[in-house]
Amino acid sequence: MSAKQRWSAALTGKALAATAAAALAAACASSSSRLSTADALTAILAGDQRPPEERVRDVYRHPKDTLLFFGIRPETRVLEVWPEPGWYTAVIAPLVRDKGKYFAGVIAADPSSKYITHRLEEYQARLAARPDLYDRVAVVTFAPDGADAVPPGSVDMVLTFRNIHNWMARDQAAQAFRSMYRALKPGGVLGVVEHRGNPAVPQDPKAKSGYVNEDYAIKLIEEQGFRLVAKSGVNDNPKDTKDYEQGVWTLPPTYRLGAKDREKYAAIGESDRFTLRFVKPAR
Repeated sequence: MSAKQRWSAALTGKALAATAAAALAAACASSSSRLSTADALTAILAGDQRPPEERVRDVYRHPKDTLLFFGIRPETRVLEVWPEPGWYTAVIAPLVRDKGKYFAGVIAADPSSKYITHRLEEYQARLAARPDLYDRVAVVTFAPDGADAVPPGSVDMVLTFRNIHNWMARDQAAQAFRSMYRALKPGGVLGVVEHRGNPAVPQDPKAKSGYVNEDYAIKLIEEQGFRLVAKSGVNDNPKDTKDYEQGVWTLPPTYRLGAKDREKYAAIGESDRFTLRFVKPAR
C-alpha cells in the first residue's frame, strides 16, 4: 500500500469525523480564548485524520495540554520546525486552518539520502490525502544553516518537538535557534519539547544518546536572544532512567532493542521531556 493510500484509508469513520468537525466549528466560531481553543483541540484530537498508532501516543505526549501551555490559538501563525512524519501537523494545521496559518518547516531535501527522501515523500502524501484539512499548509524548507524558512518577523509562534539532539549531532543547534528567532515577531513564542538528560551527567555536545540536559538547552536558546518565561511538567516521566544501551531510542515508540526487555521499556513509556516556553523580547 502506498503512503497516500495509507493516509486515505483514514477517511473511514465518517460519523466521528462529522461530529468532530461540528464541534470544531462551534469552538472556533466563538472568541479564541483558552477555553474555546481547548474545545477545538478536543474535537481535532478525536478526528479521523489521526491514525490509531498516533492516538495511542497522546498519553505520553499530552498534545492538548502542551499546545495550550504554549498559548496557541486558532488565529496563530505558527511555524513547526521539522514536523515530519506529521504527528503534530495533524493537530495544529486543522486548528489554525481558517484563522491562522501553519508553516511546515521540513528538513532540507537530500537526493543522496533515501531516508530523507522517503521522509519527505511520506509527509507530502499525508498532506495530499486530506486537502479538506491541509490544503492551506505552507511547506517550506528549514535548513539550520542560517537560511530563512519564512520572512523575518512573520510568525507568532515557532514550535519544535524532540529535535534539539538532531541539530546538536550536526553542530547546527545554535544556527537553528537563530533562524527561529528571526522568524518570530517581537513578543512571539518559541515552544520546545525535548528528551531531558540526567543533570548529573555532563552533556555530550553531540547528544548521541538523544538526551539533552535542560539547563544546557536553556543556555543554548537564550544565547540566541530568547528569554525563558515558563516551564511545564506536562511531559515529565520520572520512570525514565536515561541510561539505556541504545539511548532514548530504547524506549517506545522506537524499541531499538526489538523484543529484548520490551515489556520493561513499555512499562516505562516514552522519555522524560522538558517543555519550555520562550519569547522573543519586544524591542
